[in-house]
Amino acid sequence: MPKKVLLFTDLGIDDAFALIYAFFRKDVKILGIVADYGNVSRTNAIRNINYIKYIMGQEKIPVFLGASVPLTGISVQFFPEVHGEAGLGPIIPPDIPYPVFPINDIYQIIDANIEDITIINLGRLSSLATTFILNLEKMKKVKEYICMGGAFFYPGNVTAVAEANFYSDPYAANLVLLHARNLTIIPLNITQNALVTPEMVQTIDRFHQNTQDPAGLIIKPMLDYYYNFYSKSNPGIKGCPMHDFMTIWFMLYPEFVNVSRVPIKVIPDRGEGFGQSIADFRFTTNPEYRTHSVAFSFNYEAFKQSIIDTLLTRR
Repeated sequence: MPKKVLLFTDLGIDDAFALIYAFFRKDVKILGIVADYGNVSRTNAIRNINYIKYIMGQEKIPVFLGASVPLTGISVQFFPEVHGEAGLGPIIPPDIPYPVFPINDIYQIIDANIEDITIINLGRLSSLATTFILNLEKMKKVKEYICMGGAFFYPGNVTAVAEANFYSDPYAANLVLLHARNLTIIPLNITQNALVTPEMVQTIDRFHQNTQDPAGLIIKPMLDYYYNFYSKSNPGIKGCPMHDFMTIWFMLYPEFVNVSRVPIKVIPDRGEGFGQSIADFRFTTNPEYRTHSVAFSFNYEAFKQSIIDTLLTRR
């Protein structure tokens, strides 16, 4: 049976790669997509989602209106130097007018799949936290959550200690940590090392030049743009870190990821530690912490092979 997924995304380049990869898989069924602010504005996220739905022939998947600002009330900052003007590198997608539904409608999907649905959060946690606020008891019954966020004993990518998803809305992150059942956190510790190399991109592109699959053909311009940013900000890096993609990959290949059950929290207080994620390996009973699974390492060779095996197929 395919994995049933409700996806929350602020669709930038690594999110787009994750979504395309999921659509290439027969063992993943995307039940719905919640469009968030984050890498780009919510408006651009919706446009990008609809474009990828179109080129993948997945028009019927519903899209829901997520958050456009964080629970902190702090002004939103976007990152065109990382993800491009619209969020897909050099690609400016057309505005495809598929319907967008209110976020309350996701509870119908959850009700219909309560025993086997996985909720995956790729970006800021504002929308996901809001769904807990609106219907706490229902969200506590969801089978599994996987969220990209945090950095544990590892440098942040916004500040010295904070990762972008948790930093942008630590209130939302803590709310999800407080109430989510069976939650796995995929932090920068492993995503920064989940590299798709230029050689892998070239191999994928050569294959799709022959198939003329539009989904395969947009991978190279997007990841070339992404790699250009990372090669300047991290000289010597050997590929593009697929941060958000690692959530999907973990769901499919948990045997290749080492996780630890550990008490964690996020610092919500304004100051130098704002948005920092902390793991308490003393395993004390501090009520401010909640114990969840955190990924700390993975099999990189298995990661690379699964990408090649998946994306070098005809749909």
